[in-house]
Amino acid sequence: MIRELYRIRANGSDPAHNLAVEEYLTRHTEPGQCILFLWQNKRTVVIGKNQNAWKECSVQQLEADGGHLVRRLSGGGAVYHDLGNLNFTFCVRREDYNISRQTDVILRAVKSLGIDAVKDGRNDLTVDGKKFSGHAFLKKGPYCYHHGTLMVDVDAERLTKYLRVDPLKLDGNGVDSVRARVTNLREHAPSLTIAALEQALTDSFSEIYGLPVRDLREEDLPAWKIDDLAAFYASWDWVFGRPLTFTHEMQGRYSWGGVHIGLKVKSGIVRDMICYSDGLEEGVLAAVCEAVKGCRYESDALVEAVLKGVGSAEPLSKVTAAQMAADLCDLIRTNTAE
Repeated sequence: MIRELYRIRANGSDPAHNLAVEEYLTRHTEPGQCILFLWQNKRTVVIGKNQNAWKECSVQQLEADGGHLVRRLSGGGAVYHDLGNLNFTFCVRREDYNISRQTDVILRAVKSLGIDAVKDGRNDLTVDGKKFSGHAFLKKGPYCYHHGTLMVDVDAERLTKYLRVDPLKLDGNGVDSVRARVTNLREHAPSLTIAALEQALTDSFSEIYGLPVRDLREEDLPAWKIDDLAAFYASWDWVFGRPLTFTHEMQGRYSWGGVHIGLKVKSGIVRDMICYSDGLEEGVLAAVCEAVKGCRYESDALVEAVLKGVGSAEPLSKVTAAQMAADLCDLIRTNTAE
């Protein structure tokens, strides 16, 4: 049961540092606490844990413009951040983790500003059918977080310049560009400021949980621990991942997200498997990758390993996991010889 609410505002706009603060807060949230972390990044593309950096982002262009590419711990798709965007994170223990209640905090805050926002699809909040907020989630041991974006006045030209969106995803949404799918809140409330949105979120946080909100300060966190975590998030190994030479690749798009699978095979045995996906069930995909290693490069063996991997995972949704198992097995059967 939630007994204490805290709010903390990031001091800076460095993405690796902010992801480090987010992870530290998540790992140090006590039972009965819920922490709302508000933060902004300067000219940044953030990719999901299982995404291929080069496929999701125009890396050279972003870096040439002085931007940053970072990878988060949660699943989901790539997003663009600039100072016209406000990010939020709810840090909470597993027993108090409630996505619906946390999302209600965001919806009430936006509605209080005179904007008719609604929840739409897997993890989006929209106005007039266009997305202004995408969410992603993490469960790791007793610790959980729920984070997302709130587009107030994001530079749409740079968003489309840096993000490489899967054409299958655009086709599935019935639109022909990423820019056509999103909206800034300032288009619906022209005088809206980041500060006003932060205050609305704080007020809504208190109202939804029926508790006062106490302030935390970033400068009270242990700097050396934050610095160590920030170095990890900024590292090449984490952002771009280990290089693998794939001998077989396959991909598909489903109700739970898109997936691109690469298999490294030697002497008829799968030595490694990597999954890039914008789906939220990163734990399921990680379990499948581990289960497939060492099995024969045969359809039946791969399908059996996939089912074993899904069965060993702890999904956010059992229904989604079951659908993922069926879709992955069908993808493998279609693309692998018997």
